[in-house]
Amino acid sequence: MNQKKLGLFDLTMIVVSLTIGMGIFRTPVVAASKAGSPSIFFLAWLTGGLVALCGALTYAEIGSRYPVMGGYYKIFSYGYHPSVAFAVNCIVLVSNAASTAIVAVIGAEYIGHFFYIGPAPEAFKRGVTIGAVAIFYIINMLGLKMSSRVQNILILIKISLIILLLLSVFGAYPVPANPSAHSIPVAAISQSSSPVLNFFKALGIGLIAVSFTYGGYQQSINFGGEVKDPARVMPKGITYGIFIIIALYLSLNFVYVKVIGFEHLKTADSIAAILINHLFGPIGENILRVLMFLSVLAYVNVLLMSNHRVMFAMSEEGILPAIFKIKTRRHDVILYSLTAFSLVIVITLLFSSTVEKIINYTIFLDSIGMSTSAATIFILRKRKVGEGGENIYRMKLFPLMPLIFILAYTLVAVSIVADDPSSAAYGAAIFVFFLLLCLLVRRRPRANHQTGQDKI
Repeated sequence: MNQKKLGLFDLTMIVVSLTIGMGIFRTPVVAASKAGSPSIFFLAWLTGGLVALCGALTYAEIGSRYPVMGGYYKIFSYGYHPSVAFAVNCIVLVSNAASTAIVAVIGAEYIGHFFYIGPAPEAFKRGVTIGAVAIFYIINMLGLKMSSRVQNILILIKISLIILLLLSVFGAYPVPANPSAHSIPVAAISQSSSPVLNFFKALGIGLIAVSFTYGGYQQSINFGGEVKDPARVMPKGITYGIFIIIALYLSLNFVYVKVIGFEHLKTADSIAAILINHLFGPIGENILRVLMFLSVLAYVNVLLMSNHRVMFAMSEEGILPAIFKIKTRRHDVILYSLTAFSLVIVITLLFSSTVEKIINYTIFLDSIGMSTSAATIFILRKRKVGEGGENIYRMKLFPLMPLIFILAYTLVAVSIVADDPSSAAYGAAIFVFFLLLCLLVRRRPRANHQTGQDKI
């Protein structure tokens, strides 16, 4: 019998880990350049946080009403159709594997400084990335409790890093007039004759980067079937995690603007290094590199913990072969799903030059996935799913909160179409490809599914 292993602190740390990746150390530059002014910049981050809170409470009720492993797949399958669930989640899995590979490569770049003068070679970065994936593959093979304990330690290190960056506002070292030897080119936003239209256009485009940085917490519902007392723990864990993230993001962006300056922030590179140098001087760079690398490991581990559970859910519905739901007897680990997702991360390293483009395309799909998955709360309520259970969580201000969340991500999708129509079109084409693939697979006669205990 499978015991539920995750408590309130574990789930809160998972939410924080899923959300705080490397984005907060890069996307403020993009958001500043797109927003154009400090007022719109901070409004975008505050709006993104409030939208995330609305989404968090929506997903908390979804997870409470429908507490199953691989919930992010299951809610699409239950609310819409298995083929839609397959297409959306294939995109999410590929995107997450690609982003994991990119983040791990970034981490390898940070520690490459200790081994090479100048940029680290590609072979070194790929070797470190594969090594990190292998280490956390082994940790996850020891069971969810072990991987969650390791995750708690790593995310506390990540939070400590952010607090350290916040302290740079008190640094004694001056920021140079040109804070970066390399600047990021900024694409100009076309202006119209209407100031109101320009305001909403700048806010919408700024929200693209902000929404990407706030995204990730929705995957916490993949753990719904493994949380102790989900009716109580799911809403609290997700909400506490979001409040921690909002506080850290707003504080860190205030420090970016205060220390670096808004105009410099628009084109700055390595903004975390600028803050650390401001606090400690050159010696702080080595501290930063180690802490950033450990922060990267937290992101790698939590995606390994989460994503293979989606593959388990897809296998349970017969869309993926039954082998992907087999678990080990000793540690209750979903063996082949975990192995397959780890291999996808490694394979994406072979295409590292195009991975960032893949992620850009999937931001458009992520916005659709977020809005449509959140909309299943209306379906669950209409069908009275979970009403017979004890102490299910019912959000306040329904339906206002899910509607705000859905409309906000619809705005993000429209903004992407307006700002980068080719990426939106390519992302839509990828979605259609997986949708047609699923329909073709489902038409084929199926072999008998494995029965009995799916454990080895």
